[in-house]
Amino acid sequence: MTSPLTTPAAPSSAVRWTPRLWGTLLVLCAAMFLDALDVSMVGVALPSIGSDLQLSTSTLQWIVSGYILGYGGLLLLGGRTADLLGRRQVFLVALGVFALASLLGGLVDSGPLLIASRFIKGLSAAFTAPAGLSIITTTFPEGPLRNRALSIYTTCAATGFSMGLVLSGLLTEASWRLTMLLPAPIALLALLAGLRLLPRTTRERDHDGYDIPGAVIGTASMLLLVFTVVQAPEAGWASARTLLSFLAVAASLTVFVLVERRAVSPLIRLGVLRSGSQVRAQLGAVAFFGSYVGFQFLTTLYMQSLLGWSALHTALAFLPAGALVAVSSTKVGSVVDRFGTPRLIAVGFALMVVGYALFLRIDLDPVYAAVVLPSMLLIGAACALVFPSLNIQATNGVEDHEQGMVSGLLNTSVQVGGAIFLAVVTAVVTAGAPDRATPQAVLDSYRPGFMVVTGIAVAGLLITLSGLRGRRTRPSIVVARSTVEEAQAEPVPVPVRD
Repeated sequence: MTSPLTTPAAPSSAVRWTPRLWGTLLVLCAAMFLDALDVSMVGVALPSIGSDLQLSTSTLQWIVSGYILGYGGLLLLGGRTADLLGRRQVFLVALGVFALASLLGGLVDSGPLLIASRFIKGLSAAFTAPAGLSIITTTFPEGPLRNRALSIYTTCAATGFSMGLVLSGLLTEASWRLTMLLPAPIALLALLAGLRLLPRTTRERDHDGYDIPGAVIGTASMLLLVFTVVQAPEAGWASARTLLSFLAVAASLTVFVLVERRAVSPLIRLGVLRSGSQVRAQLGAVAFFGSYVGFQFLTTLYMQSLLGWSALHTALAFLPAGALVAVSSTKVGSVVDRFGTPRLIAVGFALMVVGYALFLRIDLDPVYAAVVLPSMLLIGAACALVFPSLNIQATNGVEDHEQGMVSGLLNTSVQVGGAIFLAVVTAVVTAGAPDRATPQAVLDSYRPGFMVVTGIAVAGLLITLSGLRGRRTRPSIVVARSTVEEAQAEPVPVPVRD
């Protein structure tokens, strides 16, 4: 078995863009679109939900956190399950559960039931996301064809996120329940289309059993990590509860690594992380999504709480970034073919740093075109470059039977990065909250949070630049073997490809 930098034998030209292939990609894009749409729509609806169901602020938080908990906690299991049980089967079953949970969320009349429906939706997304990505990477051969498919796929995520912001503002004016119900018919249509269009996949027949201990410990570790990070701002970062919880996370992750090193058929083959390219893709995903989620959270507070903008007005302010991603991401595949993923990720992070830094100029009476719009355009351009490039870099060269595993790992990095850094940014802003909440004092308390967001993006840029230096000094890499017998053999050098 080869590392994530191995070049597959099949040429890209062997597969043509047939109508069925387009249909397959459309179904997978619909699921990714729904995941992003659902995440962005619920935030704007929270005040209406709280008023209608008589929910406290802490309970409202769990409408968001419940989804994150299910999604981030089960992605590793979802990715490996797709490899072992069949990607098509796992994707379709999880998509059906997503549709039912969406229907439940729009009909419930109590907070606990709504939170439960959100957790179930996050759980189902933890299976559709890695299964969908691995279907793409096993259907489209590595190279220009896959790069184009992944750029279209990630464009749908950005489009769903942007449309969710706008749709939530419109739908909430009628009823918050519409924001919960909207994904249900879309998921049902995608499910029916998927039954006809998705390529049939077989279960992995030659694996050496299931890594039950790894699945249990890994899932428990991710659930505990996400739960601890989400609860830390409320419980206190230095509280005994938070510190003991982080200690338990560290202990469980240590046990997980030991179990995976000894497992015959591990949940995560640790050898893939011997590739510097793979590690940089995972860390880049953490920094990319972590910084953007923190930025969006603070910017939404700034626009609605300080400037008094409506939910729809705020959504439209973000729209140029999403529109730029939607327009340009489909072209990223050909750009990757020419320049390689490390260069594009580095340029994207540089644009992101500049965009965040420029936003520090905000005041209590900003001129949108001069202050806000430049940042939105730069951040949109950064997202168009970074997100598809990270997906391409993480999945290139990985053999078909491990695509689900790597896809789950990448999505876990995205979700955990978002949860951790959103909690960090929230804690920084809360710590600087003024005693007298004058508009200027509140704005001043936001600035350290925006500085942290900028710093996270700088860290992502430095991680990527380290890969560019490595490419100049290292002509080859060592292939990570998958079995004990192979691991004892001599390392095999292979040329580095972007």
